[in-house]
Amino acid sequence: MKTRLKTLMATIAVAASGIAASQTLLNSSYDVSREFYKDYNAAFVAHYRKTTGKDVKVDQSHGGSSAQARAVGDGLDADVVTFNTTTDIDFLAGRGVVAPDWAKRFPNGASPTTSTMLFLVRNGNPKGIKDWDDLVKPGVSVVVVNPKTGGNGRMAYLAAWAYVRKTGGTDAQAAEFVARLFRNVPVLARGGRDATSVFLQRNIGDVLVTFESEVLSVDREFGAGKVDAIHPSVSIIAENPVAVVERTTAKKGTGELAKAYLDYLYSDEAQEIAARHALRPRSTAVLKKHASTFKPLTLVPVSEYFGSLAEAQKVHFNDGGQFDKIYTVK
Repeated sequence: MKTRLKTLMATIAVAASGIAASQTLLNSSYDVSREFYKDYNAAFVAHYRKTTGKDVKVDQSHGGSSAQARAVGDGLDADVVTFNTTTDIDFLAGRGVVAPDWAKRFPNGASPTTSTMLFLVRNGNPKGIKDWDDLVKPGVSVVVVNPKTGGNGRMAYLAAWAYVRKTGGTDAQAAEFVARLFRNVPVLARGGRDATSVFLQRNIGDVLVTFESEVLSVDREFGAGKVDAIHPSVSIIAENPVAVVERTTAKKGTGELAKAYLDYLYSDEAQEIAARHALRPRSTAVLKKHASTFKPLTLVPVSEYFGSLAEAQKVHFNDGGQFDKIYTVK
C-alpha cells in the first residue's frame, strides 16, 4: 500500500511539474525592451487568465539582440524571441531553431512594432547637435552600440548611411561619412542599455545614438531633464520582429502558449502599451492617438538602399565587411 502511495505521489509530482513547466514562458529579447515587456507581460498574464482560466509566468532574458540570438542558438531554452533586427531571427532559422517561414507566421512580417534612431544629448545640447552632419565634426564624441553585437548599433550605422544617400550622396560618400562618424566613437557599447550607462553613468560622449524608445527609459531611470532628444532629418525604419522558438516549444509543449503570447502583441491593449513606451505601433489608430510622441521625420526603409537586412548584414557587418574596413577597435 505504501509503495503504491509513493508511486502515485511521484506520478502526481511529475505531472504537476510538467504542468508548471508548460505554463512558464521565457522571452529572449533585446536590451532596451525591458520596460515594455515588463508592462506587456503583466497585461498578457491577466488576458490569458481571463480568457483561459489558466495562470502563466513569463520570464525575460535581455542583452544585445545578436548576443541573445547566439545564446538561443547555443541552447538557451527561450520559448519566444523578440528582437530588433530580422537577421537575428534569420540566424536562428538557419540553425533550425525557429521556422524557416517565421516572418509569415504573424502580421506585418512578424513585426508588431517598429522604432527608429534618435540622438540623446546632454541637457541644453551644449554641442548644438541637430543632425547627422554634426556627429562627424571634430571634438564631438559619439556613443554607439557595436554593430557586430547589437541591432541598435546596426540601425545607427544604416541610418547614418541612409542620411547621406537620401540627401544626394553616393555609396562611396556614405562610406566615407560613416567612417568619419565612427572615428568619433571612443568605445563601442555591448547593447542599448549598456550604451545608455556609458553615456549617463560613465559620462562618456556628447551624443548617444539609440532607439526612440530609450528616451522614455532614460527619463524614468535617471530622472527627467538629464537629456534632450534630437530628431534628425532622416532616420531608418527599425522593425521589431518576433518568432516562436520551435526547438524549445516542441520540447516543453508550449507551442500554443507561445503563439498566444506573440499574437497578443497585435492587440489594441498591447499596441497602446507599446506606444506608451515610445515603440511605434502598427495600429494606425493608436499611432495617431500618440502623434505628439512620434515626431515627424523622414523614415527610410532598409530596402531603399540596402536591399534587405540580410543583404546589409553580408555587405556591412559580417567579418571582413564594410564595418570592419572602417572601424579599428580602440
